[in-house]
Amino acid sequence: MNFQQQIKQGIPSELPAAKPYPVDANRAPKRKDILSSDEKQLALRNALRYFPKEWHQELAAEFAQELKDFGRIYMYRFKPTYELKARSVSDYPAKCEQAAAIMLMVDNNLDPAVAQHPEELITYGGNGAVFQNWAQYLLAMKYLSEMESDQTLHLYSGHPMGLFPSSKDAPRVVVTNGMMIPNYSQPDDWEKFNALGVTQYGQMTAGSFMYIGPQGIVHGTTITVMNAFRKVLNTGDTSEGKIFLTAGLGGMSGAQPKAGNIAKCITVCAEVNSKAATKRHQQGWVDELIDNMDALITRVKEAQSNKEVVSIAYIGNIVDVWEAFYDQEIFVHLGSDQTSLHNPWSGGYYPVDISYEESNRLIREEPDLFKVKVQETLKRHADAVNKHTARGTYFFDYGNAFLLEASRAGGDVMAENGIDFKYPSYVQDILGPMCFDYGFGPFRWVCASGKSEDLDKTDEIAAQVLTKIMAESPAEIQQQMQDNITWIKDAKQNKLVVGSQARILYADAQGRIEIAKAFNDAINSGEIGPVVLGRDHHDVSGTDSPFRETSNIYDGSRFTADMAIHNVIGDSFRGATWVSIHNGGGVGWGEVTNGGFGMLLDGTIDSERRLKSMLLFDVNNGIARRSWARNEEANFAIKREMARTPKLKVTLANLVDDDILNNLSL
Repeated sequence: MNFQQQIKQGIPSELPAAKPYPVDANRAPKRKDILSSDEKQLALRNALRYFPKEWHQELAAEFAQELKDFGRIYMYRFKPTYELKARSVSDYPAKCEQAAAIMLMVDNNLDPAVAQHPEELITYGGNGAVFQNWAQYLLAMKYLSEMESDQTLHLYSGHPMGLFPSSKDAPRVVVTNGMMIPNYSQPDDWEKFNALGVTQYGQMTAGSFMYIGPQGIVHGTTITVMNAFRKVLNTGDTSEGKIFLTAGLGGMSGAQPKAGNIAKCITVCAEVNSKAATKRHQQGWVDELIDNMDALITRVKEAQSNKEVVSIAYIGNIVDVWEAFYDQEIFVHLGSDQTSLHNPWSGGYYPVDISYEESNRLIREEPDLFKVKVQETLKRHADAVNKHTARGTYFFDYGNAFLLEASRAGGDVMAENGIDFKYPSYVQDILGPMCFDYGFGPFRWVCASGKSEDLDKTDEIAAQVLTKIMAESPAEIQQQMQDNITWIKDAKQNKLVVGSQARILYADAQGRIEIAKAFNDAINSGEIGPVVLGRDHHDVSGTDSPFRETSNIYDGSRFTADMAIHNVIGDSFRGATWVSIHNGGGVGWGEVTNGGFGMLLDGTIDSERRLKSMLLFDVNNGIARRSWARNEEANFAIKREMARTPKLKVTLANLVDDDILNNLSL
């Protein structure tokens, strides 16, 4: 059967032969053995319901072995034989182009060049899944091939509940991931219910089919690192020869060295998994690989002396690097961490002084001891960072729950008030006030034709639109505009594409709408093929995350999730092609609610109507919430938008003089 026939078939009519697990695959960590005997039987019942009864005898034994070996039932036997990658939208068997575009995006998330653990359907973060198993993938793709423009596919944590009649204006797909009853949203709840096959961790753009490889986080990290250096360097000084020290090269964290090169500094990024580090080196995302501490110290001192711009992957533990650099008096200007600490007990963070292989054994066989070793390492990690910051290093939490987990481990990371952390999150200090409050966030698009020349044309269009807008922009956002114009003009030469022909930049509502309209016009005139719009969930409006996206909300509401819920509902009836809402994301299960969207532009007047309505709300919902929280920059931005958009009327906060409250007896 060819590619299209396999998709249309869904679950095969004949039982395929069992497949051996690929020996060279980057395997996901074995998950915790958390189910009772009765619950393991339930997990098998849940898995077998996808298949005809006559297959159950053979599959039951196989799935039981998978559950034993991996802690999950992935159904490797049913992985399709065709190459998983983003094809041209015209290659997919579909009755409507919107469905074909979604299939393209699903396959891109599972492309081995993009996905962290593709055999387990995990895109990034160690547990960010597209589907729970291969049967769900097969069914979802079959439904998409059959979908008509007045139907909607509903996905329950990867499970295709079915196609339902709807309308042409409704989303074609509605995605939920991990939406638990609140009292059942602890880390072990994910382990249990994911093992049962009834929920999954969609991360942010993994389970919403909007991951574009590490390019997305390259841009955000570039903006973050550039602005962090602006905070700490003297006027006229440059980042050349200055050190940015961090950790993680596995999924999204793999973008850090590329971002450091664009920000023109020395990036040292530690990674315990040699396969992950080697993959990034082969892809050109990191310049040099070093696995010896003495060699690392010599090379870094040389780079400092020569004021080089270079990225170095150290294959080893980040704690060793912090400690050795302190002993060798190597000054670190910027420090952070992007290990997957939202997933600390299942391979997201590794203990120091224990090999990678031995750590993985402990995860499987001695999880309690592994947890002790991780927490001991977190305390040591925090101590090393503290020594450097005492010398003047600027350390920021990069939203991976480092400070949160270090505090839970007893690390010295709390402020004197015992409530706040002693180090800011990058959103509090950088992206929040400089970008999100003004409405700037990660707008992205994918050229559905798969043609690189279409991407070149969209880069050109976006640069032209931003340059025109910048000429009329207020002083408050000139820096953001210029950074993104520079970014898009240099994007091709920075070789950012992995997987689909995709691009990202930060833009506000005006920028997103005008760029999208220009794309739609170009599609209409035949200059380019269809374009899929989207964004990272890590944005102005889509995510409620008290330790990251909404960490600069100070009115007490940062632990609420109303904004994310309103965002996905509001986008759904304003024209999104698909919408998603997840529990989890980059800072951990139960710690964040985040949502996203996808929208296909096809060059029609209908597309223009949809993009104007949806993009305006998608951004300004978040600005309005931030303005109500009394964020000065957001107050400026929402007033400016209301002046541009007469039908937008937002409740504004009245400020209280401090003297009135300070004189009260409370």
